[in-house]
Amino acid sequence: MAIVDDIAGLRGILTRSRVIAVVGLSANWYRPSYFAAKYMQEHGYRIVPVNPNYTEVLGERCYPDIATIPGRVDIVDCFRKPEEMPALAREAIAKGAKVLWMQLGIRSDEAAGIATAAGLDVVQDHCVKIEHARIMGGLNWAGVNTGVVSAKRPHA
Repeated sequence: MAIVDDIAGLRGILTRSRVIAVVGLSANWYRPSYFAAKYMQEHGYRIVPVNPNYTEVLGERCYPDIATIPGRVDIVDCFRKPEEMPALAREAIAKGAKVLWMQLGIRSDEAAGIATAAGLDVVQDHCVKIEHARIMGGLNWAGVNTGVVSAKRPHA
């Protein structure tokens, strides 16, 4: 399909996707992968942890790799190093995922080429949690929404 980097494209992915395999999901609450996955889980998405170091994360069974996940996966959300992305793109294709999502700071033209050639949408260098909050109205969850809509200063 395409590399997605616009609001309409990201909104479309987040609207039609419900199952997110989070590759590299940590069981440590202070890690970005945990925080992002917990947020998405609390907003109605099914999180499928992928990490060979755990048996369970966020109350969900953890799988050692994408191939061993039973059932469908919509998004493969990657918290791994850029050099691991091409192999993860191939795993996402084999699983039948619709989207390869590379988290903040992660870009791989090779992986993007592999995934788009197979018909997947690709998101690079974006956090799924941040994009969901920004586009789908979840900023208040992070304590950012003050309820002030105007930039006008109050009159004394």
